[in-house]
Amino acid sequence: MASQKWILMTTAQTPTNIAVIKYWGKRDEALILAVNDSISVTLDPQHLCTTTTVAVSPMFQSDRMWLNGKEISLSGGRYQNCLREIRSRASEIEDEKKGIKITKKDWEKLHVHIASYNNFPTAAGLASSAAGFACLVFSLAKLMNVQEDQGKLSAIARQGSGSACRSLYGGFVKWVMGNEKNGGDSIAVQLQDEKHWDELVIIIAVVSSRQKETSSTSGMRDSVETSLLLQHRAKEVVPKRIIEMEEAIKNRDFLSFARLTCADSNQFHAVCLDTSPPIFYMNDTSHRIISCVEKWNRSEGTPQVAYTFDAGPNAVLIARDRKVAANLLQRLLYYFPPHSDTDLNSYVIGDKSILGDVGVDEMRDVEALPPPPEAKDQIPAQKQRGAVSYFICTRPGKGPVLLSDESQALLNPESGLPK
Repeated sequence: MASQKWILMTTAQTPTNIAVIKYWGKRDEALILAVNDSISVTLDPQHLCTTTTVAVSPMFQSDRMWLNGKEISLSGGRYQNCLREIRSRASEIEDEKKGIKITKKDWEKLHVHIASYNNFPTAAGLASSAAGFACLVFSLAKLMNVQEDQGKLSAIARQGSGSACRSLYGGFVKWVMGNEKNGGDSIAVQLQDEKHWDELVIIIAVVSSRQKETSSTSGMRDSVETSLLLQHRAKEVVPKRIIEMEEAIKNRDFLSFARLTCADSNQFHAVCLDTSPPIFYMNDTSHRIISCVEKWNRSEGTPQVAYTFDAGPNAVLIARDRKVAANLLQRLLYYFPPHSDTDLNSYVIGDKSILGDVGVDEMRDVEALPPPPEAKDQIPAQKQRGAVSYFICTRPGKGPVLLSDESQALLNPESGLPK
């Protein structure tokens, strides 16, 4: 292993994803094997991503991890599964310049330090664990010179968090549930890359960034055990929807895409209500957002926007193009204005240029927005000030990337501890 003073580091960035055909329910808890296929859109990592730095050194005494600056335990089965699977596939590494040589056998004895940072709320229903485990597996695989393709890596990431397998690709991704008992064929495949349908604009209404009351893991377990609707959904409904959704994405058919996305989100939340005890992920603001989109879509005669909600109250709204996205943001700002002392810059984040399309530069422009045409029958249209924490404007994005700029590393190259 040559000199004992070295530290080898890799930093990567991985996007989060939002399912348009939902994964809800496992047929194997330990291996995280789903009861149905699912399809997702990868979100632009510029706006929503996890950055992870992994380091290895003979100086490290144990495996350690820091998430958003706070040390967390790696003793959980999901972390252990990912670490074990990657270590078992590690290859030899030689860096003559640094005097480093690591053999396949050495990897079994060497410890790693991991630092991870989400640029969006953790555990609030924005798939932070998906981006997190995907980034962990991707960066460790690069560090340990693992010679596996993304599909095989996705099967390892899946053992950390089911949805993580879909974050190993950009664009539109399908998690194939597979049939094998060991989960070998339960992998993610890319349906289309992010450039395929790049007119789409995505606006996320962060209704709450608090940690949710019922975790996805326990919620799913209860649904599998008690919901008859879940069984019907997995066997009868989802297989047909998967075929239709693949077709809609391939043909960039927004009408079908929106119909399927909204219906599947609503059915997923119906399964949650059909669970004993019932699970409530959406709240009144979530329902108001649905009502606002449904009313607008109906008044236009054809869908302008699709909505989908994961296991949380936050709305992910997919607009058919940028012009529609500007009209959507105008409606959202009208119905859900911020408190008057809010800085507009922190209320609309991500791709802020859409604010220019709306004609909003400062708070007084928000106050001056006219009611949408379809709101004329509501006198006066009810505004819910402060009901939304903030909006994120984004789009479909690319898969994981390595960051070669050392200044972006989260660990100190001298100590291997967080910067």
